[in-house]
Parts: sequence; C-alpha cells; structure tokens
Amino acid sequence: MKLISCLSGLSVLCFFTFAQEPTGSKWTTAERLETRHLEATHEATLRFAKARKTLPNLGVYEDFRAVIHVHAEDSNHTKGTRPEVLVAAKKTGVRVVMWTDHRGPKAETWRGLRDGVLFIAGSEDGDGVLRFPDYDAAGQPIAEGGLRFLSHIEERYDALTDGFVGMEICNRHSDAVLDHGLQTYLLAVASDPELWRKAVENFKAYPDEFFAIGTRQHPEFFSKWDKETQKKPFTGIAANDAHQNQIFKETTFDPYEVSFRNLSTHILARELTEPEIRQSLREGHVYVSHDWLCDPTGFTFGAINNLGVFTMGDPAPFLGTTRLVALTPVAAKLKLIHNGSVVRETVGTNLTYEAKSPGTYRVEAWLTVDEEDRPWIYSNPIYLKTPSLESLRLPSNEISPNVEVRKNIVYAEGPDEEASKHMLDLYATKEKKSAPVFVFIHGGAWKSGDRSQYPAIGNHFAKQGILTVVPSYRLAPKYPHPAQIEDVAASFAWVVRHIAEYGGDTNRLYVGGHSAGGHLAALLTLDPHHLEKHLISSKAIRGTIALSGVYNFTEGDGQPSVFGKDPQIRREASPLFHVKTGAPPFLVSYCQWDYPTLPAQAREFHAALEKANIPSVILFVPRESHISEMVNVPKDNDPTAAAILRFIQ
Repeated sequence: MKLISCLSGLSVLCFFTFAQEPTGSKWTTAERLETRHLEATHEATLRFAKARKTLPNLGVYEDFRAVIHVHAEDSNHTKGTRPEVLVAAKKTGVRVVMWTDHRGPKAETWRGLRDGVLFIAGSEDGDGVLRFPDYDAAGQPIAEGGLRFLSHIEERYDALTDGFVGMEICNRHSDAVLDHGLQTYLLAVASDPELWRKAVENFKAYPDEFFAIGTRQHPEFFSKWDKETQKKPFTGIAANDAHQNQIFKETTFDPYEVSFRNLSTHILARELTEPEIRQSLREGHVYVSHDWLCDPTGFTFGAINNLGVFTMGDPAPFLGTTRLVALTPVAAKLKLIHNGSVVRETVGTNLTYEAKSPGTYRVEAWLTVDEEDRPWIYSNPIYLKTPSLESLRLPSNEISPNVEVRKNIVYAEGPDEEASKHMLDLYATKEKKSAPVFVFIHGGAWKSGDRSQYPAIGNHFAKQGILTVVPSYRLAPKYPHPAQIEDVAASFAWVVRHIAEYGGDTNRLYVGGHSAGGHLAALLTLDPHHLEKHLISSKAIRGTIALSGVYNFTEGDGQPSVFGKDPQIRREASPLFHVKTGAPPFLVSYCQWDYPTLPAQAREFHAALEKANIPSVILFVPRESHISEMVNVPKDNDPTAAAILRFIQ
C-alpha cells in the first residue's frame, strides 16, 4: 500500500493499492491521474497534432482503422448497443468493427457495410480464442477455418499457438487486469464527494488521457510474439475489448467513442470489403496503434531492394542491398527489432537500415509525453528470406517450333554508333496470316535494357498467334529525353508501313511496355505529335498496355539525367497531362510489390482515363514484384500474360 496524493491541488490523501506499478515509467498510475499530468499529456497530444505531416499514399493499400474485440448487447455486463457502436465509429474514423460476442456470433444482422463502416461478426467463448469464421456460399458461418487469434494472453501466456493466425499483442482488458489502476482509483475516490467531483471533472476535460493512464507495453507478450514470428508468419493485433460498462455513480468512463480512439488495429487493404480485410489480417498487413496520442495514418514500414517494395507482413527476398525503411507522420523514438532484439534506434520520422542478415524485422514507435515515453505504433514484421535458386531462375529463351524470329531489322537510319539501338526483333507464327500485332517496349529506367533480353516475351505471345515486335531505343544519359520517345515513334512508324509484309494486320496494332516502356507506350498513344512527325495518326494504335509505368514527372525531379529539371519539359513528358477523349482503350497494371509510387501512379492514371471516357482496365497483380511481373509472363497461367491476351484478342 502506498501513500499518494490522488488529485493535484487537493490536500486530501487517499490509500489504495496498484497490482503492478509501471515498469520503466516516470509516473505511477495515480500520478498520471493528477490534473497537472493530464494537462501535460493533453498539451503533448496537441503538439503532435500540430506537427503531424500528411504522408502521401504511394503504395498498394489504403489504411483502414479497425477496432477488434468489440461487444454490444451480448451479455449482462455489456451495456452498449450496436447503434451506439456505429455512431462512435463514425465519430472516430473507424472503418472496420469486428464483433466478438460471447457465446457465439449473434451479430449476423450487423455484418457487412453499414453507413461506411464494415462490420464483421465473430465470437469469444471464454477459451482465449477470438474466432471470425469464414462463410459458405449461402452466407452461413463455417466452424472450421477463418481467423483465429489467441486473446487475453495475460491469462494463458503458455498457450499453444498451432492453428492460430495470430495473437493480441495489446489488449485494453490486459492493461486493466495487470494494472488495476483506473478501477482501483475510481473505487477509492467514489466515497469522497470532493474527490469524486474532481475525478469526474478531469475525465470530462481529458477523457482520452484519463482512459489511457494504464496503457503499458507488456514485454512478455512481445517476447512470445517475437518467438512465434521466427517460426512462422503470425499476425499481431490490438484488442480494443470495448464493452462500455465501466459505469460508476452514473458516469460512464469507457464510452465507445473514447475506447475506439484509444487503441486500434490499422489494416492495410486494397478496398473495404470483408474478403480483403480478412486477407490482410491473415497476411499481416497490419499495424497496432494507440491513436489517442497521435493519428498514425500514413505510417509505413517496408523492405526495398532491386526487385521491389515489400510491406509489413510480406515475405521479402534478402538479395543484394536490401534496406528496411519506416516512416511516421510525426517525429518519434523509433526502434528496429530483428528476431526479438533491437538493432537500430533513432529519433525522427525516418528510420533506414541496411539489413545484414535474413530474419524477422519489426518496428516500434514511441512518443515522449509528460517526461516519459509512451508506446504509439507497433508494426507487424517483414520476413526477410534468402531466395531459392528456383525463384531466381530466368525464363528460357528457347523458341517454340511454330515461331519464326527475324532479328536486327533496321527501323531508322542514323550514325553508326546508334545503329544497334535503331533495330527491332520480330516474333511471328510460321503460318502467314493476318495476325494482331503487339509492339512491346522494354523497360530499364530509360537508361538500360535492350530487345535482346526479351526473346521469352516475344516467343510467348507469338505462339499464341500475336505477331510481337520488340524494338531497342537509344538510352540516357548519353541520349536524354526525347531520344527514347523519338525512337519508339520511329519503330512504330516502321511497323505501320511494313508489318503487313510479315503477316501482321495493320488494323490491329497494339503498343505496350513495362516500367519505362509503359511510360513510352502511354506517351506515344496520348501525345500525337510524336507520330505526326512520321505522318502517322495516333489513331493507328488500337489499344495500349502500360505495365507498372510512370505517368507523371511533375512531382519532384526524379530521373534528372533523363528528363532534366525544367518543369515544362517534365510536364510534356508526362502521359497524365495528355489524356483526352478519343484515345484508344488502355490496360494499366501494377503489382503488390511494385516500386515506390508506381501503384499510386497507376491508380491516378487509370482514374484520369476513365474521367475522359477512355476505356481502361486496371490490373492488380498479387504476389509479384516489379521485376518478377515480367520474368513470369512466359509462365503458364500468368495473370499479366492472360490479361494482355484478353485485351488483344
């Protein structure tokens, strides 16, 4: 038992016991409840809100705030109702509510989207398991499968995790059980009218700070989680465990609105649908946050190498130079943890670390509040793995028996030093017929690459009956923009004039490319003056395939050795600003593990095409990187190749 001053400014002393004082914290739970500390904490959150920067969403996913382990009308000790939950979710920006009713999912009528909030029904049966079952074709819950999380770990720390998708790494109920601070405090002051009046005043003035006084990090939970993630992917979630039942003397100290702001699971998903949310939870595209401190939206943690960008929850190849990068919207104390041990600490909004070995990596962000550090964000891990030889194998360059190859066809005259780049290779079936034509423009950041690297692409489409043309073009920095688009236009002009001689149908000419080639194909299609120089209309293009391309160079000055820094030149080089009604149909793709900004650029470009009434199909390629998207095109059942075939045929 400890003698403490319960409330700032009051001379009355009270006696009460805390089951566990905070480890490593400057203030006790009772001290955190003093008015001066509540004020200091509130002022800190205001400073964070003012300093917070909005981070652009350049990746694949949207950030959906979720509250998991929410109860309403399901037991005697729950006082809230489902309509109250919806109101609180709307007020706090929560987009996903995952019910965990006692004794079975009775919330089926509240499953699905309702006023912009997705409700998912589940159960908590008192056995330490959160269950969110899958559903059959008739919409009935399936007992087996689904999402199973180990919950209330403070009660069953040694529980086995076989068959579980993940575990609660934070739980409001756990904080209450292990600390007992708020309940003990309220019981202690309830009998004293003056202390009670001051407590209620403080709660009304600082509800978030008051509710959060017991928030701690429990190292034993994270130790168990780290051990599990070293064995297998294992998603860490937050349990809001909201009941709205902490009612003392007619004052509710855990209203849904306050509870929802306190602790969230941020789910990174492509869209707000139950299948997408479930998949992201299974795959660990999730981070946990004490949102009351500061809105964490925009937080990212990923691995970057030459193959692509991989986000939390992903397996990532440990290959070449692999960097781990975390970004936060406000400066924080950042910790990078590898296989359970801290390997890097910094203060700021950016943590960058070159990985020295494979393993499980995750990030924590802490904020300094009232002279003590409070936990803010816990990422899920990235799993760096040494790739197998099979995964690194390039496609075979063997040509199919029914495919004929014509190499080194000159499409433009020029100096001898440019001759090798003014040639194209042609892949066609040996049966002469009027075939659709696909002009494929290679990538390589406008500075590398050549037609000689793509026989597998040419062969794959030629054996499907598509005459495929692969041109080379001059490369930067020796030949900066517009050399690349000039050469692409010249190669297409050659196709218009000569492809019929090789069995091609000039009424079915398609252009496409990957990465830099996607940009060049889009620019050729949308900016007519490049083909007009050859007295050819861009209407000769029947359709355009832009795979993981770049469409806007006006934000920043990337690739200055190619496009320079002149804003007007960069704008003219951007296909986005040439979009206008009347252009041919587009197929626009991006990958799950694409390079930074490319998913956002694809979505922006697709939206602009649709706004101009240009038919456009956007293709998301799951579990592919920027490089593997092209490496895997020649493989059977490849989704990118299948989409191209549908688009052309």
